[in-house]
Amino acid sequence: MTNPPEHVSVPDRPETASRRTELDVLRALVVVGLVFFHAALVFSPDDDFYVKNADTTEAVTVVAGLGVVWAMPMLFLVAGLGARHSVRRRGPGGFARERLLRLGVPLVFATVALDPLPQWLRQRAADPAYDESYGHFWLRFFDVHLDLADFPFVLDGEHFETGHLWFVVLLLVFCLLVAAVAGPVATAGERAASALADRPALLLLPALPLALLNVLLGMEEGFAGWNRWTYLLFFLYGYALADDERSRAGMRRLAVPVGVAGLVLFLATAPGFSAADDPFTDRTPLALLTRALFSAAGWCWVVAILGLLDRRRARRRPAPVGRGRGGPVLGYLVVAALPLYVLHQPVVVAFAYGVVGWSAPIAVKYAAIVTASLAATLLVYEFLVRRTPVTRFLFGMRTAPPPAPPS
Repeated sequence: MTNPPEHVSVPDRPETASRRTELDVLRALVVVGLVFFHAALVFSPDDDFYVKNADTTEAVTVVAGLGVVWAMPMLFLVAGLGARHSVRRRGPGGFARERLLRLGVPLVFATVALDPLPQWLRQRAADPAYDESYGHFWLRFFDVHLDLADFPFVLDGEHFETGHLWFVVLLLVFCLLVAAVAGPVATAGERAASALADRPALLLLPALPLALLNVLLGMEEGFAGWNRWTYLLFFLYGYALADDERSRAGMRRLAVPVGVAGLVLFLATAPGFSAADDPFTDRTPLALLTRALFSAAGWCWVVAILGLLDRRRARRRPAPVGRGRGGPVLGYLVVAALPLYVLHQPVVVAFAYGVVGWSAPIAVKYAAIVTASLAATLLVYEFLVRRTPVTRFLFGMRTAPPPAPPS
């Protein structure tokens, strides 16, 4: 690993010599899993997805809950870890410029080229008599005004939305924020890791601020069930702690008991999610307790997953930097993670729009949406994104694949 630029103040700490390839793979699998997740929302009785099947099932709510409690938090934490390494290599200014290109460009491009489609299909699905052309709706989609009340989502309009790109919006904002305070956050992480060396149980304390935010500000269904600012905490936890050997040792040690505790806490949320009128925003004692339990469960599962993956990594020979990303298929998905994320939801909505009219069981429709969406998303990535420098740039990739490391 390269040393940080001289103008960046980063405290000394134990470093990891090899790349955390298991986290690259985990991130890619979570992104692929979003195809399964969003396809399931077509059949959920509780979610206001773009296209809804006439028949729904409560099973979707339970299975989706098992994913939302940890998946998006994990993406932000892994992004924070990557940001730490990037700041060391480039310095805060270089990091900010790099993230503006790698996240800002695909955000703008996808907002213009992809985001209007799900909203247009929502109009068509809700009203069979709706016959407005896509081109005309596309123009109305961008009839927007500035609204700072929903920061960082500062554009608002009758039809405009960021859709699934909320993740990219938040990630870009968090990267720019951490670039401004990179030194102090790193110093705070160093002090916390020193305390964890002797008392690994302190790894449970980050659950408290998460619970406080969700309890006081409310959880947001539009952001995968968490309050948007809890994701900033996950990002900062990843930046400050996740790759320090002292905190990693604690995660490895506590992985199993913390994972069991997370399962118990998640099960304890069932009465609140089933009985409260609106467990996401209600101020009743039951709703507040449910949000606190959900937050603690999410943090426990993130710690447990990181610890278990690190245990597996410790039992095998470390891979050199840039190598060993889980084989050719997983290696392909690792590089494709951001483009696949940007592409997947409009594709899922388009296929769902065509499939929900079938006279078939839910299982058959779901399998058709997932299969077709995965195939189409991968084909679009392979033939329309990956192969040219211009499209790679528009989707946040390096304009040319990096050279293979020497043998």
